Amino acid sequence: MRYYRSSMSLLAACAALAAPIALAAGGGGGGGGAPPSQSSYDPTIDYKKGVEAFAAGRYAEAAKALKKVVAAVPRNPQANYLLGASHLAQGDYSRAVKPLETAVRHDGKMVEARRDLGVVQARLGKADKADKELQALKMMQEQCAASCADAAKLADAIARLEAAIAAGPQARAAVAPDMHLPSAAALDPIYVAAVALINERRYEAAIAKLDAALWAAGPHPDVLTYLGFANRKLGRHDAAEAYYRDALAIAPTHRGAIEYYGELKLERGDVAGARAHLARLDAICGFGCNEADELRRWIEEKAPSAG
Repeated sequence: MRYYRSSMSLLAACAALAAPIALAAGGGGGGGGAPPSQSSYDPTIDYKKGVEAFAAGRYAEAAKALKKVVAAVPRNPQANYLLGASHLAQGDYSRAVKPLETAVRHDGKMVEARRDLGVVQARLGKADKADKELQALKMMQEQCAASCADAAKLADAIARLEAAIAAGPQARAAVAPDMHLPSAAALDPIYVAAVALINERRYEAAIAKLDAALWAAGPHPDVLTYLGFANRKLGRHDAAEAYYRDALAIAPTHRGAIEYYGELKLERGDVAGARAHLARLDAICGFGCNEADELRRWIEEKAPSAG
């Protein structure tokens, strides 16, 4: 087993300490080493500001911070949801639509996003679009069969959306957000638990934990990289690629993301792409690093005749 240490403290980004993390051996390892250099903008800082303002009911301030996060990581469902919910809480329904739609597009199982998008559409007088979200929630409820972790949340969301549709655009009461975010103090245990689940190859459970970490930390490159890894192990290559790309957009020299993305390219038969990632690692590491060694080993084993 090799160790991949967090590229930067998750709780340092959220005011605490992150522990070392380990990946199970057997394909897609990781390497220890020095922190990678980051891009000039760290979206977790504005995410933290946005979350704090959101929790305090300062929705205009929250929206201002979260817009910056969404501009940097446009596919992030958590930041998009909170931005949309901030607009909703201010009664700015038109502005709420786009971020809520983006949240649903990139996380179709986010109950809060579907609920609030439906409420927004109802307030805008678009009953057909509101009903679309209602039917999606009801389908999720059927699949849940009253036994999943979101059973109560789904029932409440459906009831609220049905009431909003019945009230229509004439409704004037403010819509208070209903979202309970994990605290920064809960981040480290969530993250460590997620990595332990990855080591046990319990990837679905790990993804659930990592999603919770994203709510607490925002689009942190370490969390995004592990989400890419877990989705890749489940054969969800498109999702994995999206997470790797987001991680590298934030931290272009994140060695773990470069290595894992190179392994994904190799699994897809893109040997040239994998070699390009290896060249990036060699340039970053200088005198060598575990990530470069691991990706080189993968290329030699899986494409020995290439190049």
